[in-house]
Amino acid sequence: MSLHVLGRHCTWAILLLLAATLPALAQTPQAAASATRSYTVFLRGTPVGREDLTVRSDASGLTISSQSMLGAPLNVVMRKGEVKYRPDLTPASLTLDVTINQKNVTLRTTFENGSAVSEGNDAGFPIRTTTPIQPRTFVFPDVFFGAIEALGRQLAVRNGLPDDLNAFIAPGVDVALRVKDASRGRVSTSTSTIDVYRYELVFSNSTGELTANLTTELSGGLISFQLPSQAFEVIREDLTTSTSRTMVFANPTDEPASILSSGFTLIGTITRPRGTSPTTKLPAIVLLGGSGAVERDGYVGGVPILGQLAGALADAGFVVVRYDRRGEGQSGGRSESATLGDYAEDLRVAVKWLSDRKDVDPKRIAVLGHSEAAWVAMLAASRDSRIAAVVSIAAPSQTGAEVVLDQQLMALSRLNLSPVEREEKIVLQKRIQAAVLSGTGWEGVPADLRRQADTPWFQSLLAYDPAKVLEKVKQPMLFVHGQLDKQIAVTNLERLSDTARKVSKSKTIDVVSVRGVNHLLVPAVTGEISEYSTLTDRNVSRDVKMAIGDWLTRTLPAK
Repeated sequence: MSLHVLGRHCTWAILLLLAATLPALAQTPQAAASATRSYTVFLRGTPVGREDLTVRSDASGLTISSQSMLGAPLNVVMRKGEVKYRPDLTPASLTLDVTINQKNVTLRTTFENGSAVSEGNDAGFPIRTTTPIQPRTFVFPDVFFGAIEALGRQLAVRNGLPDDLNAFIAPGVDVALRVKDASRGRVSTSTSTIDVYRYELVFSNSTGELTANLTTELSGGLISFQLPSQAFEVIREDLTTSTSRTMVFANPTDEPASILSSGFTLIGTITRPRGTSPTTKLPAIVLLGGSGAVERDGYVGGVPILGQLAGALADAGFVVVRYDRRGEGQSGGRSESATLGDYAEDLRVAVKWLSDRKDVDPKRIAVLGHSEAAWVAMLAASRDSRIAAVVSIAAPSQTGAEVVLDQQLMALSRLNLSPVEREEKIVLQKRIQAAVLSGTGWEGVPADLRRQADTPWFQSLLAYDPAKVLEKVKQPMLFVHGQLDKQIAVTNLERLSDTARKVSKSKTIDVVSVRGVNHLLVPAVTGEISEYSTLTDRNVSRDVKMAIGDWLTRTLPAK
């Protein structure tokens, strides 16, 4: 979906950039209080600027004000952003003075009698709109992300999940806002642990839905705000270091793990079976998530895929390790220079770390990869005989270049483009991929697209050929795929397993196709990505867990 804001030139900045694709609970404020905090803004994992937020609560209500400076590609300087709420948390006014891509925008909105009246100037074009709004609406000004704290404060005092929220996107759009899920959690740092609320939000209008994640202190103070589909995040500055982590999932027997790699440390979690002796040598497995699940729990679309698999496999008798990918979460290293080969080496380090433990049988260590990480698991197994078995989940069967092009074609099919426009984009995509692989031919490619594509990781992804890797794999392999997977179609299952049988030296190749399960390994109806935000069951399918646990138990029996 697209949420339109600020006149002619601005469509909720982050959405425009990447779109190439409650009733309030009345309460009397307590004694006057003021807090100032700073937030770092990330785009695609790279910091692009900061926002300084001041929140003041007194007898007149709640005032949230901010200044920010965001660099390329957002290019935003907000000299003043301020939204005021009355004591019952109904909006009173909004003021914006901002420069976006060197164009000045000023806006003043007042909220009275069921209407939002906006006046201002957008790069020389006057703004004069009157928009009907619901009696109690939360204000989400363009590029003023800290304003979402008002929602966090309201949700913190609600009992249950409100189902009739609305959001006003300045200067003249009112959209529905739904709280899909809410849970308690913790954010840990090297010195403290903060109890938090975590909310999954869904914005919706006639053009579609947009999912966002909001994390707050128990009082409602803003911790972070994420737009996962846009790779965009605003996070409190003191929690942006590698020593902090939002704990969104935990198993009863989870313990922290530190794995020393080449010049840095991988930080993760080890999960042991309940009631076992620390000296009993158990089978073990290392779990690794795909490109969109770089932290240890594999949290995608509201599903902690790896965290839930770890609990199930520990119950099956395995010591299970999962870790934050290098340069992400609490792990050290540099992600911007890492390749699939580097991630495979990190996986080998984790296997070596397990093999040295007294509670692990070094001859019964398996690796499991989901989606892109299945390729990493195969690559590690092709290089390391200490790996005794490989579990591949939802892995592509084509080369990386073919997979990326197919995914681009699928994305273009959903856009309202003419045949000529579609063909131009296909030609550009092919040119970019050829340039990434060869290192030449960048002429005519926009500079911002080259910056995104010309990376070691993308080059290694495009060059990856599973058939060539499988030629060197000797270990038993299990291939698992959800029949409703629309990100990596289930047709890849048969092609990949057939390739393994033809070219690998493995004597055991098994295949499991799971009915009614999507790419996230949870029950679904259509399996489409657009369905993720509406899923009611966020638990990895029992059939998937049992299939993997039973196969590993048979394949790595105690001797």
